[in-house]
Amino acid sequence: MNTPLRVIVGILGAFFLLQGAGWLFAPASAAEGLGMPLLDGVGRSTQIGDMGAFFLGLGTFILLGAIRRERPWLLAGAILLGGAAVVRSLSTVFHGAPFATQFIAIEAIIAALLVFAATRRSEEV
Repeated sequence: MNTPLRVIVGILGAFFLLQGAGWLFAPASAAEGLGMPLLDGVGRSTQIGDMGAFFLGLGTFILLGAIRRERPWLLAGAILLGGAAVVRSLSTVFHGAPFATQFIAIEAIIAALLVFAATRRSEEV
């Protein structure tokens, strides 16, 4: 992974960490940014916990991959994002959810970028 690619990947990791922090410190805004209401009761705990953990974990995996130059971390991030895109798509097919083109496209593109970065030889890092 060359330096410009590594910087782009690092910026993406930092962005996802900020998303995760948003779920901790401003969950209503974080939910709104993803097109969902902030739930009440135990649903709020689940929503904040699951979404916060997803974004904090995703950002951590991506940053570890960029900083340590280790492929498995980048692939872990790609699996999370690619999985989100697949499950979003399946929610349309099986549950009548609107097809979230914008979110799915972003997830798929970043997942592909992470796989691409992971395939670069470590000597190029």
